[in-house]
Amino acid sequence: MRPLTMALVACLSGAACATAAGQAWVQGEGEPTREAEHRGWSDTRSARAGFLEPERASSRTAFAPRESPPAPAPASSAEEVVTITAQGSGATPAAVFRNGERFRNTYYDFPKEDAGPKNATIYDASCKPLTSVTQDFHDRVCVQGSGRLSTGETVSFAKRDCDCAAVCPRTNQKICFERLDPARFPTGRGALGKPITPLRSVAVDSSVIPLGTVLFIPEFKGVSLPEGGRHDGCFVAEDRGMKVVGRQIDVFTGDPAATIRLNALVPSNRGVRVYADDARCRSLVARGP
Repeated sequence: MRPLTMALVACLSGAACATAAGQAWVQGEGEPTREAEHRGWSDTRSARAGFLEPERASSRTAFAPRESPPAPAPASSAEEVVTITAQGSGATPAAVFRNGERFRNTYYDFPKEDAGPKNATIYDASCKPLTSVTQDFHDRVCVQGSGRLSTGETVSFAKRDCDCAAVCPRTNQKICFERLDPARFPTGRGALGKPITPLRSVAVDSSVIPLGTVLFIPEFKGVSLPEGGRHDGCFVAEDRGMKVVGRQIDVFTGDPAATIRLNALVPSNRGVRVYADDARCRSLVARGP
């Protein structure tokens, strides 16, 4: 079939829209753990589903993984070779993949600080103390990149290799943070410097799928949403991750409980089919900065 080239508009350009902190959150990380993490594998195969249920699954128990075949793919696009042009002027094309090719699927979320002794400190990029937090929150937010303090404020990655910061136990990185406007970034900031949205934003390897690309993933079509309704299977590549490498899709769930529940329906690491520039997602308008 004829190659398709997606020309991404300048306002979505990584060079034009991304913040320095968002661009920097793509370096190496230590080994993954068994918990669902933004920057690694999500391995919660024994998780049980809650409010998220697959379409046509009312006759099955809520905790059973999806057993029905995934939503059918477009008849012709499985043979289309898609070349996605990377963002930014003078950018070179990203890797070519076939629509319908399988990508490894994982999940990440947005940790929230619980009550407890605040015996850890997070610092800003100038190594000034930002705030005191619980050790548990520190150890999660240094992996996920963004999180919500017990005060309701949002913090996000600002800089790595901070001499003042404590070592992140799961990554061996020393991360500094910055405060974000919680009204604008209620669930964190992605690699484009824009807010990310649960069950809409995904992290990708931007050498394979450029940031800003709209994607259709049929395995998620029909999954019940927590606020009601069903997922349309459409996502936007708005983030990157230190361990999101190659053909991998890291779905942002926004909440650890949602990660567990969704993982029971579309288990991580099983693989999902990815379609770029699919007709069923053309009505999805990218959010502005």
